[in-house]
Amino acid sequence: MGRATGSWLSGPQIGPEGGGGEYRGQDLGLPESGPGALAGGWPRVAALLIDWLLGGGVSLLFVPFSSPSLGTTVLGVWFVIGVVAVTFFGFTPGQFAVGMRVARVDFGPDRAEAEATGKEPFAAVGILRALGRQVLIVFLVPALINDYNGRALHDRATGTAMVRTR
Repeated sequence: MGRATGSWLSGPQIGPEGGGGEYRGQDLGLPESGPGALAGGWPRVAALLIDWLLGGGVSLLFVPFSSPSLGTTVLGVWFVIGVVAVTFFGFTPGQFAVGMRVARVDFGPDRAEAEATGKEPFAAVGILRALGRQVLIVFLVPALINDYNGRALHDRATGTAMVRTR
C-alpha cells in the first residue's frame, strides 16, 4: 500500500534523469568540494546578513535613524550594492567575506581548459543577470525555495549559482 500511495503523495520528482548525480552540482560541471563547489545555505544567509547590515549602515548616511522611510532606504541601498557589486566583481561584500561568488553556470564551465590556461572558469554575470537576481531576491520567496542541487530559484532563473571561492 505504501508503494502505491508513495508515488503520488511524495509529489513530482524535480531534477534531471537519474537524480542529478552523485553530489550537488555535478550536473553543472562543478567540483564536489573546494573552490568552485556549490555554496551551502548558511554561508548564503551569513552573506545576506552582512550585506543587509552594510546597506543599513550606508543608508544612515542619508536618512536619520528615526525616519519612517529608513526601511525603504535600506532596501534601496542594499539593492544597488548587490547589483553593482555582482556586475563588476561577481560578488557582494558579504559574499566576499564568507568566501563565495556568483557564477554563471548556464553554459557549463570548461574546468580542464580553465585550469590548463590559468583563466577564471566562469564567465562574468553581467548587469542583466545581476539585476534579475536582485529583483527576485527582494521578494525573498525565490531565495527560500531550493532545487535538487541546493540552488535557489533566483539562481535557476538567471542561470547562476553561488560557488565557493576558498
